[in-house]
Amino acid sequence: MILTENRSPFFGIMRYLPSMPVLPRLTAILLLGLLPGLAAGAAHAADPPRHACLSKAEQRAAVASHRAVSLAQAVKAAKAHYRRSELLRARLCRQGEGLAYELTLLGHKGKVKRAAVDAENGRLIRFR
Repeated sequence: MILTENRSPFFGIMRYLPSMPVLPRLTAILLLGLLPGLAAGAAHAADPPRHACLSKAEQRAAVASHRAVSLAQAVKAAKAHYRRSELLRARLCRQGEGLAYELTLLGHKGKVKRAAVDAENGRLIRFR
């Protein structure tokens, strides 16, 4: 269809209307763009998470079965590196094949610091 009246300032740009309506074209573009992502997401959902944190009951079971050191030992290892710091948050998470405590500490100057302690042996893995 051709526009015949020259009253629009965009007459040169909109001289010809598109042959396909905009909504079906936009829907087709979105579907083609999202299909590969949906397929990858479905494949990823079947894998167990490698870095998921344990619930409180799972944490107690891991410490009771000696798969993890106690939280007090993990905090002691982190505080040996970060002197005069206060524990803000502690989580026991899966890390690869093992377990690690993810600790968030508040330093004496107000700076937030993070540390990871190997739950099997109580050694400091990383800190920042």
